[in-house]
Amino acid sequence: MKIDFWSDIVCPYCGLMDHRLRLALDRFAHGDQVQVTHRSFQLHPDLPRAGVSQRKLIEMAGAPRSTLDRILRPIERAAEAEGLTPYRAIDRTLGPTDLAHELLAYAADQGRSNEIWAAMFRAHFGKARKLWTAEEVLDFAEEVGLDRDGAAEALRSRRYRARVAADQTEAQRLGASGTPFLVLDDRVAIPGAIGTDDLLAVITEAWAESHPMPQPLPIVAGGDGLCAPDGCAAPATT
Repeated sequence: MKIDFWSDIVCPYCGLMDHRLRLALDRFAHGDQVQVTHRSFQLHPDLPRAGVSQRKLIEMAGAPRSTLDRILRPIERAAEAEGLTPYRAIDRTLGPTDLAHELLAYAADQGRSNEIWAAMFRAHFGKARKLWTAEEVLDFAEEVGLDRDGAAEALRSRRYRARVAADQTEAQRLGASGTPFLVLDDRVAIPGAIGTDDLLAVITEAWAESHPMPQPLPIVAGGDGLCAPDGCAAPATT
């Protein structure tokens, strides 16, 4: 099975779903046969490179201040209950994530995609890390063991920009209007965040649909004799 997972580094539901997906696959009997591919979806590409606070972004969007306690605070509490602590959905700065996504694409070509996505979520939500400028992104790359010079060349050349844009275009073609957005085996879409148990149930159902159990053949008539693993029965006599 394959799971395509579209998300943005600044999306608090995405960091939570990344954690829940790992938990669900740990509990799934066929988890070692599931390939997770992270894909890019930028939520705020027009934010300034210096970044803005979450509180300021809510003001800029014209949303009520109650959004903090109504939506973001419950995300923090859910993350803490599930072992992600600290998880800063409010006290952080958001910025454009194009360079962060290009680094993630570079990490994918180094065979470290899922690992670096998880590390970036933890850096941002666990430490309120800013990842908007090239220097910030390269400092992070060096800390997680990526080659800084190779990453710098990738950002400087912008050779991953088209891949990042194509990811978002594909998500929107499939009906995504935001993140997180998961697609299982190109057949089942999960828009938004769901709990670990529900996620495991969807994965299990999708697996069963694509890996049906063989059904017994219909029985049309019985014969005289039958052998089973524990022996053979003699034919009935009249």
